[in-house]
Amino acid sequence: MDYLWAFIVGGAICVIGQLLLDFAKLTPAHVMSSFVVAGAVLDSFDLYDKLIEFAGAGATVPITSFGHSLLHGAMEQSDEHGIIGVAVGIFQLTSAGIASAILFGFIIAVIFKPKG
Repeated sequence: MDYLWAFIVGGAICVIGQLLLDFAKLTPAHVMSSFVVAGAVLDSFDLYDKLIEFAGAGATVPITSFGHSLLHGAMEQSDEHGIIGVAVGIFQLTSAGIASAILFGFIIAVIFKPKG
């Protein structure tokens, strides 16, 4: 049953993104930014953690989880270290994802030739 809920929730997030692309005529960058902000807003109301408990990977894999991680890390570390903790917390929880995106982006750019 866990797999089913993960599939449904993750799929619903993707459907919302596709609807925003198709009907609201937003660019992919706008949709991605909106999802990051939505994840942060849901985390600020302690709703995203409940969604993760319910849906598991269906809630942690989409880009909304990145916004959740940004805010979650910043808030945790700000309690301990003040304003410096905000920057520390953001990078502590998201550094692996950021580094992976840079590394794989570079590898793909080296391997493939852009259309000219």
